[in-house]
Amino acid sequence: MKQLTKAEEEIMQILWQLKEANVATIIEEMPEPKPAYNTVSTIVRILENKEFVDHRKKGKGYIYFPVVAKDTYSDQSMTKLINNYFNGSFKSMVSFFMKKNEMDTKDLEAILKEINKDDK
Repeated sequence: MKQLTKAEEEIMQILWQLKEANVATIIEEMPEPKPAYNTVSTIVRILENKEFVDHRKKGKGYIYFPVVAKDTYSDQSMTKLINNYFNGSFKSMVSFFMKKNEMDTKDLEAILKEINKDDK
Protein backbone atom coordinates (compact mmCIF):
# COMPACT_ATOMS: atom_id res chain seq x y z
CA MET A 1 0.00 0.00 0.00
CA LYS A 2 1.30 3.43 -0.91
CA GLN A 3 2.05 6.03 1.73
CA LEU A 4 0.03 9.26 1.74
CA THR A 5 1.34 12.80 1.94
CA LYS A 6 0.09 15.05 4.74
CA ALA A 7 -2.38 16.77 2.37
CA GLU A 8 -3.66 13.45 1.02
CA GLU A 9 -4.07 12.09 4.53
CA GLU A 10 -6.00 15.19 5.60
CA ILE A 11 -8.50 14.65 2.78
CA MET A 12 -8.74 10.92 3.54
CA GLN A 13 -9.53 11.71 7.19
CA ILE A 14 -12.45 13.83 5.99
CA LEU A 15 -13.68 11.16 3.58
CA TRP A 16 -13.41 8.45 6.25
CA GLN A 17 -15.49 10.63 8.55
CA LEU A 18 -18.13 11.65 5.97
CA LYS A 19 -18.17 8.30 4.07
CA GLU A 20 -18.66 10.23 0.80
CA ALA A 21 -18.47 13.83 -0.39
CA ASN A 22 -17.95 16.10 -3.35
CA VAL A 23 -14.95 18.43 -3.51
CA ALA A 24 -16.93 21.42 -2.19
CA THR A 25 -18.03 19.46 0.89
CA ILE A 26 -14.46 18.30 1.53
CA ILE A 27 -13.31 21.93 1.43
CA GLU A 28 -16.07 22.95 3.88
CA GLU A 29 -14.67 20.46 6.39
CA MET A 30 -11.11 21.75 6.10
CA PRO A 31 -9.66 24.32 8.51
CA GLU A 32 -8.91 27.91 7.56
CA PRO A 33 -7.26 29.00 5.39
CA LYS A 34 -9.24 26.83 2.99
CA PRO A 35 -7.30 25.51 0.00
CA ALA A 36 -8.36 26.31 -3.55
CA TYR A 37 -10.98 24.08 -5.19
CA ASN A 38 -8.49 23.02 -7.89
CA THR A 39 -5.93 22.02 -5.26
CA VAL A 40 -8.37 19.72 -3.46
CA SER A 41 -9.66 18.35 -6.76
CA THR A 42 -6.10 17.49 -7.83
CA ILE A 43 -5.36 15.76 -4.52
CA VAL A 44 -8.58 13.72 -4.79
CA ARG A 45 -7.54 12.60 -8.29
CA ILE A 46 -4.13 11.59 -6.92
CA LEU A 47 -5.93 9.58 -4.22
CA GLU A 48 -7.91 7.88 -7.00
CA ASN A 49 -4.68 7.03 -8.83
CA LYS A 50 -3.29 5.58 -5.59
CA GLU A 51 -6.53 3.56 -5.32
CA PHE A 52 -7.57 5.05 -1.98
CA VAL A 53 -10.66 6.79 -3.41
CA ASP A 54 -13.23 6.09 -6.09
CA HIS A 55 -16.13 8.16 -7.40
CA ARG A 56 -19.61 7.99 -8.82
CA LYS A 57 -21.25 10.56 -11.03
CA LYS A 58 -23.95 12.76 -9.54
CA GLY A 59 -25.42 15.39 -11.80
CA LYS A 60 -22.61 17.34 -13.40
CA GLY A 61 -20.11 16.44 -10.67
CA TYR A 62 -18.72 13.51 -8.75
CA ILE A 63 -19.15 12.06 -5.29
CA TYR A 64 -15.93 10.61 -3.87
CA PHE A 65 -15.71 7.81 -1.34
CA PRO A 66 -12.88 5.87 0.32
CA VAL A 67 -12.07 2.38 -0.91
CA VAL A 68 -9.33 1.81 1.67
CA ALA A 69 -10.64 1.50 5.21
CA LYS A 70 -9.16 3.76 7.87
CA ASP A 71 -8.21 0.74 10.00
CA THR A 72 -6.36 -0.83 7.08
CA TYR A 73 -4.34 2.32 6.47
CA SER A 74 -3.71 2.85 10.20
CA ASP A 75 -2.42 -0.72 10.60
CA GLN A 76 -0.11 -0.34 7.61
CA SER A 77 1.16 3.06 8.82
CA MET A 78 1.86 1.78 12.34
CA THR A 79 3.68 -1.28 10.99
CA LYS A 80 5.82 0.97 8.80
CA LEU A 81 6.55 3.29 11.74
CA ILE A 82 7.56 0.39 13.99
CA ASN A 83 9.71 -1.20 11.28
CA ASN A 84 11.43 2.01 10.17
CA TYR A 85 12.06 3.69 13.51
CA PHE A 86 12.02 0.90 16.10
CA ASN A 87 13.58 -2.05 14.20
CA GLY A 88 10.25 -3.88 14.18
CA SER A 89 10.01 -3.85 17.98
CA PHE A 90 6.68 -2.79 19.44
CA LYS A 91 8.32 -2.93 22.88
CA SER A 92 10.93 -0.36 21.77
CA MET A 93 8.19 1.91 20.45
CA VAL A 94 6.19 1.76 23.69
CA SER A 95 9.36 2.39 25.70
CA PHE A 96 10.21 5.40 23.51
CA PHE A 97 6.75 6.95 23.93
CA MET A 98 6.73 6.28 27.67
CA LYS A 99 10.07 8.09 28.08
CA LYS A 100 9.16 10.89 25.67
CA ASN A 101 5.85 11.56 27.44
CA GLU A 102 7.23 11.01 30.94
CA MET A 103 4.79 8.18 31.62
CA ASP A 104 5.24 5.88 34.59
CA THR A 105 4.21 2.27 35.13
CA LYS A 106 0.84 3.36 36.59
CA ASP A 107 0.05 5.05 33.25
CA LEU A 108 1.02 1.88 31.38
CA GLU A 109 -1.10 -0.25 33.72
CA ALA A 110 -4.08 2.06 33.08
CA ILE A 111 -3.57 1.66 29.34
CA LEU A 112 -3.39 -2.13 29.67
CA LYS A 113 -6.62 -2.16 31.71
CA GLU A 114 -8.31 -0.10 29.00
CA ILE A 115 -7.07 -2.51 26.32
CA ASN A 116 -8.23 -5.53 28.29
CA LYS A 117 -11.63 -3.92 28.87
CA ASP A 118 -12.05 -3.45 25.11
CA ASP A 119 -11.19 -7.12 24.46
CA LYS A 120 -14.03 -8.36 26.65
